Amino acid sequence: MHSTKENLQVLFEDNHIIIVNKRSGDITQGDKTGDKPLSDVVKEYVKENYNKAGKVFLGVVHRLDRPTSGVIIFARTSKALERLNKMLRDKLIRKTYWAVVKDHPKKEKDTLINFLKKNPKNNKSSVYAKEIEGSKKAILHYQVLKKLDNYSLLEVDLETGRHHQIRAQLSAIGYPIKGDLKYGFNRSNKDGSIHLHARKIAFIHPVTKEQISVLAPTPKEVIWEACS
Repeated sequence: MHSTKENLQVLFEDNHIIIVNKRSGDITQGDKTGDKPLSDVVKEYVKENYNKAGKVFLGVVHRLDRPTSGVIIFARTSKALERLNKMLRDKLIRKTYWAVVKDHPKKEKDTLINFLKKNPKNNKSSVYAKEIEGSKKAILHYQVLKKLDNYSLLEVDLETGRHHQIRAQLSAIGYPIKGDLKYGFNRSNKDGSIHLHARKIAFIHPVTKEQISVLAPTPKEVIWEACS
């Protein structure tokens, strides 16, 4: 399932940044599993494509959970990385997600405001209605785009970027994401993915200052294809 240069889907690239469509199952950067991270695959691609001698610089701007797919930005220069990191902190990078959830939400659109607390032991976030010690405020907006027989496709805009935020908040209102056993869906997807996809990213280019808007195609899979 792991990406190689051959099946890397590059959505945008220039001298400063490279944006790719992460496949579910890929890890963004190295972790204790020792599996080859997407950042290494992108480095190899840059080295080969641009005939780079020596080490290639590649900065990880943000991550996606391993079972999640979709759009992800890497920086090709330290200047771009520094500026993108600041833009992320200042909420100047707009990310839109698609999620396929169980059943049909009662409300066609809603804003969810909760407090999330991460438990590092089981790598899971718990959802609270009120602030508790160690919790962080989490805000998202969703709207229903399409209804299938047993599922709904939601478009989700994040106001905050908390650990497992979309997964935890949607599960807390009774609509877990398809395949997400950790947050209450009743069975896993065969390939270990969950039906959460970073669909779109929009921002002002950190160097050229042009408006960048990139859409990531959804995975080639039956339910996703029924949604698009």
